[in-house]
Amino acid sequence: MRQLLGVLRSTDTLDETPSAPQPGVDDIERLVAESVAAGLPVELHVTGRPVALPMTVGLTLYRIVQEALTNSRKHAGPARATVRIAYLPDRVTVEVADDGTGGGRAHGGGHVSGGYGLLGMRERVALHDGSLEAHSREEGGFAVTASLPLSTDTYEKGGVR
Repeated sequence: MRQLLGVLRSTDTLDETPSAPQPGVDDIERLVAESVAAGLPVELHVTGRPVALPMTVGLTLYRIVQEALTNSRKHAGPARATVRIAYLPDRVTVEVADDGTGGGRAHGGGHVSGGYGLLGMRERVALHDGSLEAHSREEGGFAVTASLPLSTDTYEKGGVR
């Protein structure tokens, strides 16, 4: 985790390539299929016009979906999940919501402080000047929503400012 945060925090714009290919937003469909194979029914919805994202943004979106689906499998009980990716003119958002019985409700509902998974998501999103919400849903279940800006002021040559 420290190595990944170091990569995300790096302001060095030299042409350095990671030692192994990093997953990105294009790999989320495979991630959803793996969750379905593991027993969690998941639907994926993409809206808007997909745009090329800096590697760190794609990796951040992938890791948020990965962690949120893992949390759904661990804590939601029998549940279904939905992953929504929306490409907006100035930002990309991702929401992972389940209809399970776990998550924050067991701790009194409302916003939760969570464990290291939610903390890691918050750190990743903060590095991109984005926002993250994680909360119990009124209709039951839990939702995680991240929003990352697409402004060229935020990114320089695929790296975080």
